Order: sequence, then structure tokens, then C-alpha cells
Amino acid sequence: MLVWRNAPTVRRNMYTSHEISAEEHRAWWRRMRDTRDRHDLIFEMSGRPLGVVSFSQVSQSDRNAVWAFYAATDAPRGTGSRMEFAALDFAFEQLGLHKLSCEVLAFNEPVIKLHQKFGFSIEGIFRQHHRREEAFVDVVRLAILHHEWKSMRPAASGKLRATAPR
Repeated sequence: MLVWRNAPTVRRNMYTSHEISAEEHRAWWRRMRDTRDRHDLIFEMSGRPLGVVSFSQVSQSDRNAVWAFYAATDAPRGTGSRMEFAALDFAFEQLGLHKLSCEVLAFNEPVIKLHQKFGFSIEGIFRQHHRREEAFVDVVRLAILHHEWKSMRPAASGKLRATAPR
């Protein structure tokens, strides 16, 4: 998890972009392990770990949460789509959510488009919301509702089956 998180291609698209030390990671993990409104999962395909999916700010009363993910740098093409599909199923079927949200740094257009492909809608743009070195960047807030995923899921499943590795 730490190796994946520290990969330059992952770090450049995260709020925390510095290289994380082993001690900093252990301290984070200790804090997260006991947090009741959070779920951190390893995504696997054919028994091979390929990425991390995290749900935070999980509210049972409002039935919503925020999620994020990242794939291993050597993950096969299409892993992001498979992670997103699995995350949406987990959010709505296992966690029983009504709404799932995420935030993406505006320059990360491929991930914004990926979320939209799965039915997410842009709910807003936090202008110059995050400081990256000496510049401020916009953050795009996206969300999907349970009924939207239910109607989108069959088509998404079909596309994943059509592009499954053989």
C-alpha cells in the first residue's frame, strides 16, 4: 500500500503529494484502523492485489460517504474501471449508501471522465481550493446516487465483460 501510494504517478494526483515515510504511514494506519466512519480495502483480481479503495466520512444517518482509490503502478489496463465498479457495488450494496461522493484535482481529467463514465455527476467546483506547491488548483466534486448506479450498472457490467482480459 505504501509503495503504491508513494509512486510519483499516484502522488501527483493526491491532496498529500509528498513522499510518505514508513513511520508516517504506520501512524496513519493506527489512526484509520480504529475509525468507525471509514473503510480501507485492497482491490484484488485473481488473488493479485492491484490497488486501494477507501471510503471515508461514512454517515449511517445520512447514508452517504466520500471515496477515493488508486491502483498499483503495474496494474493491468482497465483496473481503474474494475475498481470503480466494485467500489460502487460495495458502497450501495454493502454499506447501504444513498449517495457516494468524491473529489478530484481538476487537472486529473482522466479520472473525472472515468467517474462520469460510471454515472457520477459534477456537483460543483471548489475554485482554487487546494494549494499545490506555489499554485492553487480547483477541486471537482462529483457524486452518484443509488438509483443512478442501479440504472447504470447493467451497461457498465456489460462493458467490463467485453473488455475482460482473456
